[in-house]
Amino acid sequence: MQVAVVTTFAASRKEPLIDMLNRVHQGFVEAGVEPSIRFNFGDPMVGGRVSAVDRVLKRHPELARFVADAPPMPTVGGARRISNGPMSAGSGESVPYATLQEIAAGVPRSFPFHSVALHFCAPEFGGAFPTLTPSAGMMPGVLLSDSWWVNGRNRSLSACMVLEAEPGQKKLPAPPALVASVLAVCGKARKTVQVPLASQAEAGPVPAVRMPTGHLVASADPEKAKLVQEIVVRYRQRMPEIASDAGMPHSLPDYAEALQKFSVEVTSGPKKPALEQVFKPMGYTCRGESKDFVLRRSTAANHYVFVSVSIGSWGKTVTAHYSVLGMGFKALLPLPVVAGVAAGGQYPVGDAGQWQKIVENLGALVAELDRTFVPEVEAAAGPSPEWYKPVS
Repeated sequence: MQVAVVTTFAASRKEPLIDMLNRVHQGFVEAGVEPSIRFNFGDPMVGGRVSAVDRVLKRHPELARFVADAPPMPTVGGARRISNGPMSAGSGESVPYATLQEIAAGVPRSFPFHSVALHFCAPEFGGAFPTLTPSAGMMPGVLLSDSWWVNGRNRSLSACMVLEAEPGQKKLPAPPALVASVLAVCGKARKTVQVPLASQAEAGPVPAVRMPTGHLVASADPEKAKLVQEIVVRYRQRMPEIASDAGMPHSLPDYAEALQKFSVEVTSGPKKPALEQVFKPMGYTCRGESKDFVLRRSTAANHYVFVSVSIGSWGKTVTAHYSVLGMGFKALLPLPVVAGVAAGGQYPVGDAGQWQKIVENLGALVAELDRTFVPEVEAAAGPSPEWYKPVS
């Protein structure tokens, strides 16, 4: 079976875009291959601003055939852009690397593009997926992107390679030498995600699995995914009963009362200590610092259990979700933080004492799901391969 391995690297906006571009390109050249490069330089979605597309065309009129403004998808508005993507008259064509260097060197001052994407491709990273992929980040190769945001430019660097694996193997095969060489110049890896891929496109609707990358992909085992989904539906319907059975230790006020009780000035202080205190004894690790926390543990069947605890943008409300991720399926349950409150809904964080009670309630509910939900999912799904690590 095929497994896409997506690695996200540390990327600093302090490093000029041209320097990062040259670093990645040089990695391919030193490995003995000249990569093909897909490029997209996009103007802002809203008009009335300086057009970087027009500025580039003044210097490089030969790029006019690469200008496109058609919407990339029926429900997504398009921005005027210079691209060799499928919506361009120059689709699939290349331009001299020196031209891409000159444009990248001018971002963002001379060429204030709203978004830039440069995708380096080489056969060694793997061929086309057997099923459609929804994002450039899930296409084999190395993806460099730079975009405007209210707090400054955002920069990202990631790589995707497709490996052939067998369920009985203990480890995934090593990447080809060229791929390993290129990945080495990309810098420090921050996260690696494994995405098992469906072997072929099936007729009719196929269960989708949302991976830790955020992408939705077709299940690598649709029958298993359907069995698990039946369990998920049943547990979602029974969540009020489950929350009651869990024996949450604290009876907290409903949303309206809690909102009235704790003014916007009230703060709870650091969130992580309470999470670690409650969940570490249950076998969970805790990652996150201020807004989004992910608690994680693995099971004997090599499935991964996640509890995501999200603090709102202003740090005043909390939502929680529980999921079990295995090869070919994801079982996701929204969690109520208080018995009687809608599962997955926001609830005021309040002060430090209130936060401690919320976490202890979540701990009791998670313990109940660990005891009941996980064994039922694993009985339906069977074990995942030993090499399977959805995120590391």
